[in-house]
Amino acid sequence: FTDCPFCPEMVVVPAGSFMMGSTQAERDWAVTMGGEPEWYEREKPRHRVTIPTSFAVGRHEVTRGTFAAFVTESGYSTETGCWYWDTDKEDWAEDKNRGWRDPGYSQSDTEPVVCVNWKDAQAYVSWLSRETDERYRLLSEAEWEYAARGGTATMRYWGDDEDNEDGCGYANVADQTRADAHNLAQTKSNIFMCRDGEVYTAPVGSYRANGFGLHDMLGNVWEWTEDCWHDSYAGQPPTDGRAW
Repeated sequence: FTDCPFCPEMVVVPAGSFMMGSTQAERDWAVTMGGEPEWYEREKPRHRVTIPTSFAVGRHEVTRGTFAAFVTESGYSTETGCWYWDTDKEDWAEDKNRGWRDPGYSQSDTEPVVCVNWKDAQAYVSWLSRETDERYRLLSEAEWEYAARGGTATMRYWGDDEDNEDGCGYANVADQTRADAHNLAQTKSNIFMCRDGEVYTAPVGSYRANGFGLHDMLGNVWEWTEDCWHDSYAGQPPTDGRAW
């Protein structure tokens, strides 16, 4: 459903329960694939979360065209600056001259908006709330993982895929297409051994949906959540899906 002509298409996700975080086996696998051990300490201790009621989630990421409409209608001014992957230095870097209108590569209005910060995301959902008299907000981290898993308990919603071969049918991932464009090494510890056809962002909804009918929950671009940052799940995070 949609609440207005310029509103995102929403999908109702059912209430339910799931185990949040990664298993020890998943963390061990990720480290053998080249991941830093401290990254995966953030995903423990694994704990059960129960989402008590159904809720609606955008069917895919917010598009550049939709965000442009928000900026035009509201008069909102975004901050400049964007983080990007510097292929020469093989590290993240910030470019103060980049922004959602010009992120450093071409985009169509059907691709997800990038270079927006948390305040921009909050301004967007607040605007939707005012325009529709409905309550729009960012997902909590727990709601996001629940929605991303789509009813599965595997590492990704299309399966464990430990050899990184199957992701290209389900998500815009770091794959052989990207490796060719940026002259990257092509091993399963570095990229997905398949081709999704996109070097940068892909039009939203280009790949298969997960079990809840949601697209792009993995791959394409990162999404903001409501929660503050925490180094791990120690310290009794909420178990009912609320933001921490």
